[in-house]
Amino acid sequence: MTVREKIEQREEQFLSDLATKSSASRGREFSEVPCNMRTCFQRDRDRIIYSKSFHRLKNKTQVFFSPEGDHYITRLTHTLDVSQVARSIARCLDLNEDLAEAIALGHDLGHTPFGHAGERTLRALSGHFEHNEQSLRVVEVLEKDGKGLNLTYEVKDGIVNHKKNGKPFTLEGQAVSVADRIAYLNHDIDDAIRAGVIRLSDLPSEALSLGRSSRERINNMITSIVLNSKDKNFISMSAEVTQKTEILRNFMFERVYLNKQAKAEEERAYKMLSSLYDFFLKNLNKLPQNYINLLSRGEEKTQVVCDYLSSMTDRYAVYIFEEYFIPKSFYIGDNDTKR
Repeated sequence: MTVREKIEQREEQFLSDLATKSSASRGREFSEVPCNMRTCFQRDRDRIIYSKSFHRLKNKTQVFFSPEGDHYITRLTHTLDVSQVARSIARCLDLNEDLAEAIALGHDLGHTPFGHAGERTLRALSGHFEHNEQSLRVVEVLEKDGKGLNLTYEVKDGIVNHKKNGKPFTLEGQAVSVADRIAYLNHDIDDAIRAGVIRLSDLPSEALSLGRSSRERINNMITSIVLNSKDKNFISMSAEVTQKTEILRNFMFERVYLNKQAKAEEERAYKMLSSLYDFFLKNLNKLPQNYINLLSRGEEKTQVVCDYLSSMTDRYAVYIFEEYFIPKSFYIGDNDTKR
């Protein structure tokens, strides 16, 4: 018996009947010889971690553009937060922790530079852009020079359905969806307080009743999920905690995500990305070769330009903008030394 088979046997023995077992996966688009050491979901997790798209998350905005402090959340640290919360939920409910982790680590691979401002910009320019759909495109098409990561059906389903209105078919996917909201609300509160945008006392009383620190609120939210979802075919908080969480979410959109300062930065992001979008549509030969290859396969040019722009980190987008739109200094040696 291989190590993988022993792990699969333990899953059958100890996981909930409602959990997604590795041995029962719907498989991959392209069949592969199973790994002797890792289950299919563990293998997916490793493929995501070693992907270039995952590495670039460290330099993509979560909320605040190019923060100077070292402790502000980036898209990578957000992803790690989601993974931790999702794994905690899965563990407490006897679900497949490896599947939840893989989905969480891959859920934002397709996110744009400059956070949701970048996403809204590409949506306005191209007519349709959703970061969850782009994350799926990353793992199916863009990674490995157009070959994709060939992930399992369950992981891909969780990635594309992680948004609030998504409907993952596994409980592990549902755990990631709610973990995403728990993570971003709480670490974004910490960042907003650190940046001086809000104070703790500004939070609605309903939010403060969940806890005065992120640690307390996250613990209370996860506890509510476990008590409300044990041995059930859904993942959710209690009605009371859900209502308080929604009040907190509305507060964050009003005071942080869409405040005047955020909108001003969004306008700058829009001008930069829209200039790059127009430039590359007119100069497709300036795209990197792997994106040109996509065009030769018949991909729509608007899609391929969005692929390239959404792959960029914040600082790389600024670098490319400067490369094509900012005049370079030009020095000519002066031979006339007699003045």
